Amino acid sequence: MTLDATKSKNARKPLWIAIIAIVAWLGISGVAGPTFGKLSSVQENDNSAFLPANAESTKANKITVKFSAGALNQLPTLLLFVGDVNPEKLAAVNQYVQTLPNKEITGTGKTLKEFILPGAPISVFPSQDGKAILGNIALIDKVATSTIEDKPALPQVIKFVREDMAKNLATLNLETHVTGFGGILADLFGAFGSIDSTLLLTTLGVVSIILIIVYRSPFLWILPLFTAVTALSLAGTIIYYLAKANLIDLSGQSQGILSVLVLGAATDYALLLISRYREELHHHASRFESMGIALRGVIEPIIASGSTVIAGLLVLLLSELSSNRGLGPVGAIGIASAMVTVLTFLPALLVIFGRWIFWPKIPKFDDENAQLKGFWAKVGSTVDKYPRRTAIITAVLLVVLAAFSFQLKSDGISTTESFTGTADSVVGQEKLLQHFPGGEGSPVEIIVKEGDVQKVTAKLLATPGVSAVVPTFAGPVVPGQALPPVKVVDGQVLLNATLKMPADSVEGRQLTPVIRDAVHAIDKEILVGGGGAINYDVDVASRHDNRLIIPIVLLIIAIILGLLLRSILAAIVLLITVVLSFMATLGVCYLVFTHLFNFPGTDTSFPLFAFVFLVALGIDYNIFLMTRVREETIKMGTRRGVIRGLTVTGGVITSAGIVLAATFAVLGVLPLVFLAELGFAVAFGVLLDTIVVRSLLVPSIVHLLGPKNVVAIKTPTRTKRFRSSTQ
Repeated sequence: MTLDATKSKNARKPLWIAIIAIVAWLGISGVAGPTFGKLSSVQENDNSAFLPANAESTKANKITVKFSAGALNQLPTLLLFVGDVNPEKLAAVNQYVQTLPNKEITGTGKTLKEFILPGAPISVFPSQDGKAILGNIALIDKVATSTIEDKPALPQVIKFVREDMAKNLATLNLETHVTGFGGILADLFGAFGSIDSTLLLTTLGVVSIILIIVYRSPFLWILPLFTAVTALSLAGTIIYYLAKANLIDLSGQSQGILSVLVLGAATDYALLLISRYREELHHHASRFESMGIALRGVIEPIIASGSTVIAGLLVLLLSELSSNRGLGPVGAIGIASAMVTVLTFLPALLVIFGRWIFWPKIPKFDDENAQLKGFWAKVGSTVDKYPRRTAIITAVLLVVLAAFSFQLKSDGISTTESFTGTADSVVGQEKLLQHFPGGEGSPVEIIVKEGDVQKVTAKLLATPGVSAVVPTFAGPVVPGQALPPVKVVDGQVLLNATLKMPADSVEGRQLTPVIRDAVHAIDKEILVGGGGAINYDVDVASRHDNRLIIPIVLLIIAIILGLLLRSILAAIVLLITVVLSFMATLGVCYLVFTHLFNFPGTDTSFPLFAFVFLVALGIDYNIFLMTRVREETIKMGTRRGVIRGLTVTGGVITSAGIVLAATFAVLGVLPLVFLAELGFAVAFGVLLDTIVVRSLLVPSIVHLLGPKNVVAIKTPTRTKRFRSSTQ
C-alpha cells in the first residue's frame, strides 16, 4: 500500500465518525425541538408552593382551605372601576359582575364558571369617597396550574375579563382594571410567557451579531450558534420530562435563566474550541489532527469550568425554597448539555466543513506566529513590564467599587414593584390605594381557636397598620340583612385582617412578624398566613439560603481550582480576585439601580443568584487563562508562560465574556425587575472579570508570585509537528 493510500484510509475513519455524530445530533434535535416548545406548560410560579412545609404560612394555608367551599384554595381577584359613582352605576356594575361566571372565554368553549370558586359570593361595593367601585371574585387556585389549549389558563382568563369589562361597561364612563393576586399573577405569567419568543429570539439575534463581528465570516458563526441552540433544545427536553414527572420544579424565572445560561455558556465553550482549532490549523496540515490536538487542549478547561458552574448550581439544592432548588438541577442540566454538545457536535461540524468555513480568513498551514501579534500582545507586554503597578491600580479600583456594595438594599420588593413596565394589575393596585385600604382583597389570614376570637380581634385592631378584622362567615353577607353565623371548622375560626398598606409591599410583609408576636402572646398555636405572610416567609428563607449556600459554593470552587491548577496558592488567589470582582459588581449595581434605573431595591434572593452566576461563571475565564498559562509555563517558565497564555487567550476569552454578558443583558427585555437586575449584574460582572480581572489583575499577580503560583505535576510531551497532505 502506498503512503498516499495509507493517509487516505486514515483520514476516512475520523470523517465517518464525524458524519455519524452529526446524524445522531440531528436526530436528537428533531425530537428535542418540538418538546422544548412545550416547556412553559410545566412551569410553577406560585410563591406559596415554593415554601418549606415548616413555614408558618404553609401550615396556615393547609387549614384555610377548609374554610373555602369545596375545600379549595382561592385566588382573590379584584375588579376595579374608577370614576364618579352613583346608585345607577353601582347597580349596573353589580348586575354585570353577577353575570361573569356564565360568560364564555372567547374561542375556547369554556366558561368562567369553571375557574371560579364554587359557592363563593361575588361582592361589589363602592369606596367611601364615591370615586370607585370594587368587585371581588374568587378564582380557584388550580387556574394557576391549568391550561387551555396547551397554554396557561390564568393569563387567558384575566385577559378575557379585562376585555369584557372594557367592552360591556364603556357607556358608564368608568376606568376598569383587574388587579389583586389573580391579576398580578396573570401579568407575571404573561411576562414569563414571552420567554419562548421575545427572550429567545432576542438572545439568538444578539449572539449572531457578536459572532459575525468576532469571526468576520459569513459562514463560521452559524456553526457555534446552531450548536448552542441544539444544546438548549436538549436541556429543555430533559427538563420538560423531569418537571412533568414532578421530579424538579420549573418556574418562569428558571426557564428564562436557562435560555441565556445555555446559549451563553455553549457559545463560550465553542469560542474556546474554535480558537484553539484555528491555532492548530496553523501548525498542522490535517484538519483532523488539528481538531484532535485542539480537543485535548480545551477539554480540561471546559470540563473544569462547566463542573464548577454545575457544582455551584447544585448547591442550590440545599435551599429552603423549592424554586431555588429547582434552578439548581435546571441550570446544571443546561450546562452539562452545553458541554456535551460543544465537545461532540461542534467538532464534527467543523471538520466536515473543513478550512473554508473560516473564509475569508482561512488559516494557513505553517503560520506559527499568527496568535502572538496585535492588541493582546501589547497588553501582555505591559503586564510584563509593570506587573506591580498593574496589580495595585486594578485592585484599588475594585476595592473602591466594592465599598458601595454595602449600601445595596436587598430587603425585597412588592409584587407590583416587580414589573419594569405598567402592567394593568400594577396600575389597578395604584388606583386601589387611592380609594380603598391597601390590603383590600389580600387580607392577613389568622387561624384562632373559637374561644379566642374576641381577644385576638381586639389585639389585631390595636396593632398599627391593621385597618379591619372580620371573621369568615358560614354564609354570604347581604347588605341590609343580619350577618350570618361565624364559620367554625374543627373548633377554629379564620380571621381576615385588612392592612392599611398593600399586603405584598415591603411594609406589609414586615408587619407579619409584628402580627405574629401580637397573637402569639395570646396563644402560641395561632397561625398567621395569607399573601403578605407568604412573601415574608419567602424572604426569611432567602436570607437563610444566602448565609448557607454562599460559603459552600466558595469552598467547592476552591477545591475544584486546587485540583485543576495543582496549587493551593493559585486557587486562593483566583478565588480572592473573583470575590473582589463580585463585590465590586454589587457596588456598581447599587449606583446604577439607585441613581440610573430608580429601582426600589432588590429581591432578597438577588445576592444569592448574582453570587452563584458571577462567581461560578467568572471563575471560568480564569480557568481558561490559567490552564493555558500552566501549559505554556511548562515550556518556557512562569513569567514568560503567563504573558504567552494571556496573549494567545486574550481575544477568545474577551469575546466569550462579551457573548455571555450580552446574553444575560437580554434578560432586560422581560418586564420584570428581578431579571433586569440579575441580567445587568451578570453582564457587568462578566465584563469586569474578562477586561480587568482576567486581563490585568490575575496575570500581574501571577507574574509577581512567580513559580510558586503555577505548579504542574507532570510535564506533557511536546506535540510533534510535521507536514502532511491537507485533509
